[in-house]
Amino acid sequence: MEKTVTKTAKTVEEAIESALSELGVSKEEANIEIISEPGAGFMGLGAKDAEVKVTADIEEAAEDEEVVYYGDDESFEGDAVTEAEEAAVQFVAEILSGIGIHGNLDSYKEEDTIYISVSGADCGAAIGRHGETLDSIAYLTNLVANKHSEDKVHVHLDVGGYKKHREQVIRGLADRAAYKAKKTGRKVPMEAMNPAERRMVHSYLQNVNGVSTHSEGEEPRRRVIVTPDRIN
Repeated sequence: MEKTVTKTAKTVEEAIESALSELGVSKEEANIEIISEPGAGFMGLGAKDAEVKVTADIEEAAEDEEVVYYGDDESFEGDAVTEAEEAAVQFVAEILSGIGIHGNLDSYKEEDTIYISVSGADCGAAIGRHGETLDSIAYLTNLVANKHSEDKVHVHLDVGGYKKHREQVIRGLADRAAYKAKKTGRKVPMEAMNPAERRMVHSYLQNVNGVSTHSEGEEPRRRVIVTPDRIN
């Protein structure tokens, strides 16, 4: 469905980033309207924030639901919940409840990976700018899960479908960068990404003939460079 978010901030860019985070989309997938530019006012009085309206097509989320998790004596789809999974799910539920997010929390374990997904309305606070908050929660959840497991486990956490959607966006960006690099014979710098997203690009493009990848720059502006095998 089409959803519109209006945000205000000190700068236009900050307002846009806030809206994109809440919608869980990239700039390329959104229609951005600048309602007003920021104003400094007179001698510091009457300062005005920037205001933007961002519209995008997103999947409809369930509303007015509580965060639920599986307790000590419960199971998921008939399988016994492992201690690590149980601890991870409970930790995520407590974090989300603490920041006022309500929705459904589901999980399952496949080999050494625990998959946890949260669906519901108003998940933006748990995603953050460029998914930074989501990455932080996932990192802490990994620590909690591994404290309750003799073998190393990995937690894959997704909130509001952001990570799944972001993976699709990144693959699309990588495809376009590879196509452009091969067509022009020139290096193509991609947008700045976090380490996990850069690894995704490297892994995705390593099987694409005609290009190679490496990263350049300093965090948080470090980005993947797609290089054609034949440079003009």
